[in-house]
Amino acid sequence: MFHPDEATVSRPAPPEEPTGVYLIDPVRSAIGFSARHAMSARVRGNFTVFEGLLKLDGVRPARSEAYLSVQTGSVDTGCPERDARVTGPEFLDSATFPLMSFRSTGVLGAGDDRLHLAGYLRIKDVELPVHLDLAFRAPSREACARGRVGLEGTLTPRRVGPGPGPGGNAAPRPGGPPAGDMMRLTIDISAVRTRPGQSR
Repeated sequence: MFHPDEATVSRPAPPEEPTGVYLIDPVRSAIGFSARHAMSARVRGNFTVFEGLLKLDGVRPARSEAYLSVQTGSVDTGCPERDARVTGPEFLDSATFPLMSFRSTGVLGAGDDRLHLAGYLRIKDVELPVHLDLAFRAPSREACARGRVGLEGTLTPRRVGPGPGPGGNAAPRPGGPPAGDMMRLTIDISAVRTRPGQSR
């Protein structure tokens, strides 16, 4: 005879924290930007060609890393003339510096659904110290099983004192890279976990 108090209920295991190497899926991701140049009005648009990866450690988030590479010539502001100015020699100079990149250098904080990274944004020939604040979009258990994570956030240059090199912003110069808070990136990423031995 069946006794309710003898019944056992099978509870689904909680989803595992994202761990492993994840490649950014460019089809389901977007890199937006806003920029100010020569005290002009702020320009907004998107970069359409980029790649990157995340090294996530769900057990020890402080070991997580992020890398992003953007083709500066892929600017799309919705206006060809404006695109040409942004990619031209007075701003990004895409012909000379075709890539803009971000590399993390440490984790400033991590929670259940957030990851706050410090790192450097390289624009042209200067590296600017930046913070990258990412929020995990809670994936469904089915999405987790497929090894896909979603993140969104803003990459913001830090305000630092003058001085050349990675520790400070170089003094403005004709044709120089954006400095201070003149370039801000908004990131909406979908990334897929790689299989062992898969690098791309």
